[in-house]
Amino acid sequence: MLYLYAKAIHIIFVICWMAGLFYMPRLFVYHTEAKQKTDIEYQVLHKQFVVMENRLWWVITTPAMYLTIASALVMLYVNPALLTAGWMQVKLCFVAALVLYHFKSQQIMHQLRDEKSTWTSTQLRMWNEVSTIILFAIVFLVILKSAFGWIFGVVGIVGLGIVLMILVKLYKKYRKAKGEQVD
Repeated sequence: MLYLYAKAIHIIFVICWMAGLFYMPRLFVYHTEAKQKTDIEYQVLHKQFVVMENRLWWVITTPAMYLTIASALVMLYVNPALLTAGWMQVKLCFVAALVLYHFKSQQIMHQLRDEKSTWTSTQLRMWNEVSTIILFAIVFLVILKSAFGWIFGVVGIVGLGIVLMILVKLYKKYRKAKGEQVD
């Protein structure tokens, strides 16, 4: 019974964590593009983005990450045999990548706050897709749990990454055609 409660909590907080990881880079893009406004407009927007990013990060995203990890540890404690499964070992590598993504995003947030970010809005759009690709990998591993399925999953993830990069480039061309300033 403890395992099922931990699993339910795990799923809920994975959703919350991913929501934060999906939205935060979008805020980074808007924050970065605010630099193209007048100085007065930028100062107002900068202050607002700092508030929004901090609230999202410290009230939702980071607590959700820790609750996701805590519930996962409970599940592994109750069922330690999961650690012997090959799919779980690969999944944990992707989870580690997601945690690294989380803390790199935190670093970007601090750079934007301190006005020291060198990221362009296009780079941040690409960065926004990294968490999507990691999420796809984790979900395929959890659902398929097989080496054969994993091979198709990897091909799918790589394909998804390519499609996402193409879409970002097309969006940049579209914005440029509309006369918007793009970096």
